[in-house]
Amino acid sequence: MQVAVLMVHVVLAVALIVLVLLQQGKGAEAGAAFGGGGASQTVFGSSGSGNFLARFTGVLAAGFFATSLTLAWFASNANQPSVEAGIPNASVIEQQKNSLPSLDDSEESVENTSPVLEESGNADQPAL
Repeated sequence: MQVAVLMVHVVLAVALIVLVLLQQGKGAEAGAAFGGGGASQTVFGSSGSGNFLARFTGVLAAGFFATSLTLAWFASNANQPSVEAGIPNASVIEQQKNSLPSLDDSEESVENTSPVLEESGNADQPAL
């Protein structure tokens, strides 16, 4: 679900950028009033695309805002600790401690079969 909302969020962001770049600034209308710009040959007619693009930008901005809030909600709920997380009770620790074998529990004597370095005749100097 979070991945789908993130994908929609990215698509809305790119669409908003493209839509804002397509719109003409307010200063462009003054040039069209004096005969420049060829307003009768536009795709949206002589009235221009201002009303359509402004409304569509508002719809995309509302969608972008909604997906931003949804992603923020997902992020805040992701850090909620679960019931199992944290420090266990003392009884659980004692049970685990008692179930693990320790070095003192073994009664068998283990013979050391590792090789022993032979000592030299001089006790003051360590053997090399």
